[in-house]
Amino acid sequence: MRTFPLTALALCMLASSAPAEPWPFWRGPRSDGTSLDANAPVHWSGTKNIRWKTPIPGRGHSSPVVWAGRIFLTSCDERERTRLLLCVDKADGKLLWRRTVLRTQLGRKHKLNSHGSSTPATDGKHVWVTFLQEPAKAVQVVCYDVAGKEVWRKSPGEFHSMHGYCSSLLLYKDLLILSADQDAVAYIVAFDKNTGREVWRIDRPNRVRSYCPPAVFDLAGRKQLVLSGSKCVTGYDPDTGKQLWLVDGPTEQFVASLVHARGVLLCTGGFPTLHLVGIDPGGAGNVSATHVLWHKRENPSYVPSPIAAGEWFFVISDKGVASCLQARTGKYLWSQQLGKHHSASAVSAGGRLYFLAAA
Repeated sequence: MRTFPLTALALCMLASSAPAEPWPFWRGPRSDGTSLDANAPVHWSGTKNIRWKTPIPGRGHSSPVVWAGRIFLTSCDERERTRLLLCVDKADGKLLWRRTVLRTQLGRKHKLNSHGSSTPATDGKHVWVTFLQEPAKAVQVVCYDVAGKEVWRKSPGEFHSMHGYCSSLLLYKDLLILSADQDAVAYIVAFDKNTGREVWRIDRPNRVRSYCPPAVFDLAGRKQLVLSGSKCVTGYDPDTGKQLWLVDGPTEQFVASLVHARGVLLCTGGFPTLHLVGIDPGGAGNVSATHVLWHKRENPSYVPSPIAAGEWFFVISDKGVASCLQARTGKYLWSQQLGKHHSASAVSAGGRLYFLAAA
């Protein structure tokens, strides 16, 4: 559930003439919210540091992805019951093309969710999107080329949740990875990004809905696909789907993505209880009793994903309290009230952290 209303009315580009690295999927090229852009503005308004605005049809909470001058984003026209993929020119905001991915019933959802919440993915040649077909509850994953021509379409299975659908896509090498933690048979599936052929599938434990997209990080000397959700935090081999390690709990459901710093995997969430956890990702098997480095309860977040910088772990709570912890020990350095309500995930650029909230 990504609830920052970026695509509801307009897509606004911050003015910067410097070239930026691609932003290919949820939380950017490193899956952690960090940008190498050194020229991101510090101040903006409805007119200041805005290059252009363009109206976006429908409503959706997914994040835009960017590659080589093109912006891809999803939306839902609730009146027409259509799920949309749009391509916008980064230079001037012109809508280059629009595709109806699905025309389907709206289905049930949480009031903070939308019918277009899953962030797409792109490699500059293709763009991949995912929506839920109602009332069959069939997940649809669709590949287009960057000119808007459909390449392939697959359904890896069903998805059942009283809160609606949100499963952002991840690219890793030639794999397109999707997680479906749900109140039924839950799974993570990897497709060949070019053909849609299923490469591997993980049977997820516990069968409890969660919305945490997986990320691939270099941890403990190996590539690891990591995520929280379904009553656990887990690491997998992203090439094969083989489970490496698992930590039970600390609660049922998760939304916020993981980050890492100084060799520590950092987790915040969830429901019905909120937690902050630091994990040593170097173990094997069930490491609940041996590899949890620290566990805190003060000012965690549920929806907003955290961010790490240097040896520090930064969290913005849903109630607008920002906190800084030492990643290795979990020691609190400071906490500060920034606003009344936050849902957007933190990003960093130019040596600054950005905690965004709707006005």
